[in-house]
Amino acid sequence: MATSTLVQYLETSAVSGLGVTTALGPSTMDRSQSETFLSGAAITKGDWVAFDTTQSGANRVLYVKQAATVATAGNALVVGVALNTTTAVGEKVQVCVSGYCPYANVDAAVTAGSPLCGPITTAGRADVNVAAALSGLVGVALDADGVSPLAANYAPVFVAKRF
Repeated sequence: MATSTLVQYLETSAVSGLGVTTALGPSTMDRSQSETFLSGAAITKGDWVAFDTTQSGANRVLYVKQAATVATAGNALVVGVALNTTTAVGEKVQVCVSGYCPYANVDAAVTAGSPLCGPITTAGRADVNVAAALSGLVGVALDADGVSPLAANYAPVFVAKRF
């Protein structure tokens, strides 16, 4: 599960063994860290996920599920944003735990620069962080929700490192 953030590949082209330059293109994940977890329930790509405390022992931090709402306080167990969809318990789910995430479930009130907290009103959806949000910052919106080509309630975000 552990990854290293010591080396980040930032080149946009490479030279093959034959001396041919190949365009690689910039990767949006060059400024991100992701970890692989197991799903504790069905998860949709873009959902904010949290540790699954229904598990026992160390499995509580191995399994994640869609982050549940915690009224007025936000969910302190949020670990990041799911990068793929899962349909069954035990499937591998890649989670952006830090840095740029191009597709995250957010409240419609989100604008560029909005600080985000764990779900308060809708499971899996980050809300604008308010003074009462005790869970603290889980990320920052980089654009308003629904900006093309993203659907309503989705925006690019910077995930605050909590894992």
